[in-house]
Amino acid sequence: MASLTYELTLAGLAVGSAAALTGIGLIVTHRATGVLNLAHGALAMVCAYVLRQLVVVWGWPLWPAALLTLLLVAPGLGLLLDRAVFRPLARSGAGPARALVASTGVFVLLVGVAVLLWGAGARDDAPVLLGDEPWLQLATVVAVACLVTAVTRWTRFGRELRAVVDNRPLAVLAGVDADRIAAAGWAFGAFTAGLTGVLLAPYVRLDPYGLPLLVVEVMAVAVIARMRSLPVAIGAALLIGVTQAQLTRFHPEGWAEPLLRSVGANLFVLALLIAALVLPGIGGKGHDALPPPPRAARTPPAIWPLAAVCFLLPLAVGGPDLRTATQVPALAIVLLSLVVVTGRAGQIALGQAAYAGLGALFTTLFTTAGVPPLPALALAVPLTGAAGLLTAGPAIRRHGLALALATLAVGVAVSRFVLAQPYATAGLAAPVRPWPFTSDRAFYALGLLLLTAALLLVGALRRGRTGRALAALRDHEPAAEAAGVPATPLKLLAFALAAALAGLGGALLAMAVEAFDPTAYDPLRGLLWFATVMVLGADNLLTPLLAAPLLLTADTATPAAAAALAVGLLATQTGRLPPLTALLSLPRATGAVPARGPTPPAGGREPPPGRPAAAGPHPGTGDPGAGDPGTGDPGAGDPAPPARAGPPARLRAEGLWFAHPGGVTALRGVGLVLPTAQVTALVGPNGAGKSTLFDCLAGAARPRPGGRVLLDGRDITHRPARTRAHLGIARTFQRPALFPSLSVEENVRVGAEHGHHRDHPATATERALRLTGLAGPVRLRRTAGLPTGLLRRVELARALAGRPHTLLLDEPAAGLDAAEAEALSRLLTALAADGLTVLVVEHDPDLVAGTAATVHTMEGGRLRP
Repeated sequence: MASLTYELTLAGLAVGSAAALTGIGLIVTHRATGVLNLAHGALAMVCAYVLRQLVVVWGWPLWPAALLTLLLVAPGLGLLLDRAVFRPLARSGAGPARALVASTGVFVLLVGVAVLLWGAGARDDAPVLLGDEPWLQLATVVAVACLVTAVTRWTRFGRELRAVVDNRPLAVLAGVDADRIAAAGWAFGAFTAGLTGVLLAPYVRLDPYGLPLLVVEVMAVAVIARMRSLPVAIGAALLIGVTQAQLTRFHPEGWAEPLLRSVGANLFVLALLIAALVLPGIGGKGHDALPPPPRAARTPPAIWPLAAVCFLLPLAVGGPDLRTATQVPALAIVLLSLVVVTGRAGQIALGQAAYAGLGALFTTLFTTAGVPPLPALALAVPLTGAAGLLTAGPAIRRHGLALALATLAVGVAVSRFVLAQPYATAGLAAPVRPWPFTSDRAFYALGLLLLTAALLLVGALRRGRTGRALAALRDHEPAAEAAGVPATPLKLLAFALAAALAGLGGALLAMAVEAFDPTAYDPLRGLLWFATVMVLGADNLLTPLLAAPLLLTADTATPAAAAALAVGLLATQTGRLPPLTALLSLPRATGAVPARGPTPPAGGREPPPGRPAAAGPHPGTGDPGAGDPGTGDPGAGDPAPPARAGPPARLRAEGLWFAHPGGVTALRGVGLVLPTAQVTALVGPNGAGKSTLFDCLAGAARPRPGGRVLLDGRDITHRPARTRAHLGIARTFQRPALFPSLSVEENVRVGAEHGHHRDHPATATERALRLTGLAGPVRLRRTAGLPTGLLRRVELARALAGRPHTLLLDEPAAGLDAAEAEALSRLLTALAADGLTVLVVEHDPDLVAGTAATVHTMEGGRLRP
């Protein structure tokens, strides 16, 4: 027994050592570049194939071939990726989410290259580099970790690396060559990937699909280490490896046997899933959403009839055998699910193949149990949506790239623990098509009907209130929450709908081929689907209609690697190239910004877009906005309803202390009272703590225990920004925080739909637009690219559209010219006179002197008496 324990421990140490190398490479790459490199496993696979090619095929001696592979080929691949893919992204300011998409494209591309060069078959003759002695592999891991630690702690390069990690822009200003640091990180990360690949290849079947996924699984150790600590990553890798080996000793009987066997063989998958769902996300809030589409475009009206004709052609000219055509609507529905969760919600979803597989499995289980096909389908779709909620719920409440990692882990876990296990799939009958759609032609017509319904549903979602809110969350989540948008429920809705659509498409795929094939829902296929949608355009309803026939045609009429090569190559450039569907779209017609003119006299028409109204009733109390929304006359209209009865609103802060994560104390026992119906100004030098105090009042930051924020005597210290917006506290941001994919009017309407007072959104939007001088043609323009003065007023209009009683403005005059600042001063004075409580954090002394009844000076985290 002791001998068996020792042997299993040695085997676990061998696997754990390879996993530890993966963790070291991922952590170093992430610390040097900020990129979570999903292509690490694909790099490992390519290097393993290169070593086999040199030794087995060309007959090179092992060690010269290994040195060439590890010291030249692997770092060369890393440098190539840095120069061709990730350095341009970093220079363009792309965030971690966009870099993760690029690394997914690299993964797909390298898999395609491997299939093209070496074929899709598995190889079992990979050369053994370090023999079967696990202690030698463990010593290699320890040596690499010690080398990394020594370099990062005691060399100039290490100091520069730490500077780049802490603050890349500041490090660049200090003379640090961030590109050189990133290149070194990529070269070292690729070296560790290559070493992992050549160590693992002899013990697993070397093929283009299995080894990359195996390395993806052992990413768990880097996630557990939060992409920071090498000792934690190494310890986790060794612990999981040894535990996985020891689990093979147990052989329970009954239903637990296959489950324990699958857990024992895939413990790294389980660790990745748990780490992604439980641990905080990597990258922090605001780093998890994909950016909005680069430009506004509209689909030419003729495209949709043409698409309908193309999809109907098989019914008109095809024969009775439409087996391939029946899969097109089904796959289009799966890809449409990515338009919901990735295109509109901006979330990276890498596991849609898993939900498609679950939809197929649930439907097949129900039909095998005797449930008719259509009711089985109706039961399977919501069940799959519920499964999606179980995954997304824990991940969405965290930030950073938690959802991307969780969906990737789900894709692998469902494949390993469910779709490939006999306890879940044994005894299944072939999926049955519903009557009377049993023939290929009839079933294809059913698929088209369901695809049409899904397109209409998603189209309505994208155009309506929910679609605007999702786009706002994708474009700028803090600003959306400040406007009152419920972030977590909306993301859960999008993910549940996407999972349900994927389940519907997966079930239809199984019915189309009349067989349940687990390999059709492989995790790699999910990555290919995601990359394809990103290449064509994630927020375009044309994308699934184009992608589905292209992918199915590539599977049947081109070499196996063609689709992966093309899609992967284009996906690596998504940060620089527009979506391909943009080639089929026309620029969206927008109104030009008219030239500014003199402010019209009182009672005249709306002011020009260069200035807000000089005076006018405030949409929060008293007259709710002045006039008929159809006239453009800010003084006309029916009398306003009387102001609400009750005590005046008053915002108060008591004893606020706040320390940033780095240890800098920004607030030191600050107390502040904002009197009703007047403008209060907060001034002071940069770094005095003004913005931190502002964020504590707005709900974006939470002070230390003991400090309180009170609204009308109620403690709202722990209320988030969204709830404070509903309570009547609106804010703007130091840098204009707009939703660039939405028009000016849509930006303002988001505030009207989710703010404090729920008037009719169209009416509230019109009032706010007129009050801020945005009711002209400029209302139709996207906010992307507008001048700063207009952006400031759009943000102010969005805040006013919810009819708040308290308005918090963070440097509202920054970037305004003298005329715009003067007009803003008059507007703030009028708003306060109409009952609005205003706090202004501002550096402009003229604006402060002209509007503020009370001025507080802040210095060193305290209000100066």
